[in-house]
Amino acid sequence: MEQILEMAKELGRAIQQDERFVKVQMAQARADEDEALQALIGEFNLKRMAINAESAKGEEQDEEKLRALNVEIREVYAKVMANESMAAYNEAKTEMDKLTNAVSAILNMAAQGLDPDDYDEHSCSGNCSSCGGCH
Repeated sequence: MEQILEMAKELGRAIQQDERFVKVQMAQARADEDEALQALIGEFNLKRMAINAESAKGEEQDEEKLRALNVEIREVYAKVMANESMAAYNEAKTEMDKLTNAVSAILNMAAQGLDPDDYDEHSCSGNCSSCGGCH
């Protein structure tokens, strides 16, 4: 078991050297430094807290106020997602997620007794419950 865990650590170090990991880290740093984005995120969080507070009132909640807050939070969310820094982060994160999902799929295949060399990135989502190809 120690050998397998050491190999997993090596894999982790290799992932951290991959360009996709580096891009996510850089995009995260840019997003953290983007004052406009951070202000939008703060506004979004305040709207979410207001919705939660109004919803917690139970029967005494103001439905009109909740509808207005929901419209407002959707507008703020759209602005957050349209922000250039957030878009770059999401793009980089999507690529990183593809890598980690592929690694996970290969490990799951091996743990199920399948040949890891049979992994095909174009056909395997990593979610075996939706797969009809391996079994």
